[in-house]
Amino acid sequence: MATKTADVSRTDDERARQEAVAGTEDEVREAETEEAAAAAEGAEAAEHGAESGEVREKSPGVGQGAGAVVSAALGVVSLSGGWIGTVAAARETLVGQLRTSSGASVGKQIKEVYGDAWHTTALWAGLFALAALVVGVVVLVRPAFGTPGRPQAAWIRSVAWAGVSLGVVGLLLAVLKYSDALLALPSTG
Repeated sequence: MATKTADVSRTDDERARQEAVAGTEDEVREAETEEAAAAAEGAEAAEHGAESGEVREKSPGVGQGAGAVVSAALGVVSLSGGWIGTVAAARETLVGQLRTSSGASVGKQIKEVYGDAWHTTALWAGLFALAALVVGVVVLVRPAFGTPGRPQAAWIRSVAWAGVSLGVVGLLLAVLKYSDALLALPSTG
C-alpha cells in the first residue's frame, strides 16, 4: 500500500508540474500575441502617418530657433556697424586720400576722405539690417506653411520679433545716415 500511495503522490506532483508548464506556455503565447498586436498597430500608425504626409521631427523648432537668433544677431550687427563695415569704411578712407591732391579744396577733401567712408558704413549697416528683417519675417511666417496645429514656441517668436525690430531700426538709421539726414558732413563754406 505504501508503494501505491507513493505512486499516487508522484503522479499528482507530475500532473501539477505539467499544469504549471502548460499554464506558463499559455501565458507566453498570450504575451507573444499581445506583442504582435502592438507591433501591428504601431506599423499601421506609422504607415498611416507616412500616407498622410506627416513627418515627425526629432527636435521640432530647432531651425526656426536658429533663424530667430541669427535675425537678432544681424540686427545687432546692423546697429553696431560690424567688422565688414569698419574695414570697408577704412578702405574708402584710403581710396579718398589717394584720390585727392593736397591742393584740393577742403570740402572736396572732407567728402572724399570722410563722406564716402560714412556712406559705405551706412550701406553695410543697411545690408545687415535688411538681412535681419528678412530672416526674422521668414521665421515668423514659417508656421503658416508647416504642420497645421503645431504652434511655434514663444521664445522663437520673441527672438524673431526682436530681430525684425532691430532690422527695422537699423534700416531706418542706415537710410538716414546714407542720405545725410542724420549726422551730415560739416559744411565748409
